Amino acid sequence: MARGPKKHMKRLNAPRHWMLSKLGGIWAPRPSTGPHKLRECIPLLVLLRNRLKYGLTRRECQMIVMDRKIQVDHKVRRDVNYPAGFMDVITIEKTNECFRLLYDVKGRFVLHRVTNDNAKFKLCRVKSFTKGKPSAAGRNPLATGQAGAVPFIVTHDGRTIRYPDPNIRVNDTVKLNLKTNKIEAFAKFAIGNVAMITAGHNLGRVGTITHRDRHPGSFDIIHLQDVRGTEFSTRIANVFVIGEGATEWVSLPKGKGVRLTIAEEKDKRSHMQKRQELI
Repeated sequence: MARGPKKHMKRLNAPRHWMLSKLGGIWAPRPSTGPHKLRECIPLLVLLRNRLKYGLTRRECQMIVMDRKIQVDHKVRRDVNYPAGFMDVITIEKTNECFRLLYDVKGRFVLHRVTNDNAKFKLCRVKSFTKGKPSAAGRNPLATGQAGAVPFIVTHDGRTIRYPDPNIRVNDTVKLNLKTNKIEAFAKFAIGNVAMITAGHNLGRVGTITHRDRHPGSFDIIHLQDVRGTEFSTRIANVFVIGEGATEWVSLPKGKGVRLTIAEEKDKRSHMQKRQELI
């Protein structure tokens, strides 16, 4: 019987979107406790060693991180197992590079390169909206109810933002300035807005919200349509609004969130091979 928290993870049990080869060893880095769930994040070690190739071993990557070279959301992180998740901005000042963690249409994490201006903000999905207890200085012993309570929202990356706009509701998306930690704008969870799927079978796909099926006591189903006219649906908890109307607030990785069929992928590969032969 296990006692206490687990400290190790075997490579065969690691999430698929890390893309670790099963013959590369027995163990995989276990993400530290942080703002993202264990199966919905990727440690900095995998990003530096397996994706960016800035280190060949764990020790080399650990030296890079301990030297304060890596920033996540403009905050220096010195833990090589720190969990980076969806929409996080990773900055490497020494190489003047900025990346945003997004999903591709196959459900894998992608380090999408962005400009310095786009790296100043991130999008956060509102998970809950509630009111906290009033402070002791402003509490009236004769008052009843929640008078003087502080309204706040909790986002998908564990942030607590006090005194948000009164029009912000659960499932909406806020555009957060990473320098000031202030909300610059927000997009409502409404029909006609563009969204990305962050979980489920359609992970990584991008489409416009067309319909919402309400099921009291169960999961609401959201129907979307991509730019090619293909329709798909998923649970409401898997939908992340990324802009207003058909305009995305963040740049998308290769493929633009459009999933191709197996036949279309085959034709695309054969066309690329023919072009390379001609060159």
